[in-house]
Amino acid sequence: MYKIIKKRVLNPSVKSMEVYAPAIAKKAEPGQFIILRVHEKGERIPLTISDFNRDKGTVTITFQEVGKTTKLLGRLEEGEEILDFVGPLGKASELEGYKKVAVIGGGLGTAIAYPQAKKLHNLGAEVHSIVGFRNKDLIIYEEELNQVSDKVFITTDDGSNGHKGFVSDVLQQLIEEGNKYDLVIAIGPLIMMKVVSELTKKYGIKTIVSMNTIMIDGTGMCGGCRVTVGGEIKFACVDGPDFDGHLVDFDEAMRRGVMYKEEEAYSDHICKIGLGGN
Repeated sequence: MYKIIKKRVLNPSVKSMEVYAPAIAKKAEPGQFIILRVHEKGERIPLTISDFNRDKGTVTITFQEVGKTTKLLGRLEEGEEILDFVGPLGKASELEGYKKVAVIGGGLGTAIAYPQAKKLHNLGAEVHSIVGFRNKDLIIYEEELNQVSDKVFITTDDGSNGHKGFVSDVLQQLIEEGNKYDLVIAIGPLIMMKVVSELTKKYGIKTIVSMNTIMIDGTGMCGGCRVTVGGEIKFACVDGPDFDGHLVDFDEAMRRGVMYKEEEAYSDHICKIGLGGN
């Protein structure tokens, strides 16, 4: 059992939990994820690690309450426990050797972008963080990013905070102003990562995206998280979740992302994978 040490409400639908999991905290790196199960009959869901503290033995997860499991998780309070908490899974982000990096987060992806910016900052890179939200009430991780970034740019769709528009608008402006990035990291909605990747491809800037796809077992056996990268099939859980944004087939990924919308509407569905039944 994994005890919730600290819980924060970041906006009306997003919560953050610091969970005591020393074995995971000892090995966790930016880009990796965990798979949890709230209770014995619960489904397994993947959540990207948004921070970790090796000294305290804690791992932080940040999630949006959108389905049955995330809503159940959100009801847990400090001192209560999560049944299963497995990780770290996936490949760690390769962040060494870069001098100037733009780290881009869209919505909840900002929580995943934060540990990337933190690691790059600790490695001595100049970090420009660009994050986007629909409106000012949804902004998360602003204080944390300010602590690990040389510059932070906030965009909102409605202009209620920061720049009115999209993260790609700010990135293009910064590039045109003469900022020479040797890496861009984009994490968030597929359409955002696609637009950013198309922009950076024109300028020849290496771009890494995090593919948070449909996932079941997290070990590469089910194939549910497959993505096409450079014409080859990859599995986000074991080959990623980081991939070259210039090689990802985003259109295919977006089609796959909505394949199970009808099934997702049923909160008490039963997964038959591995049960041997029809």
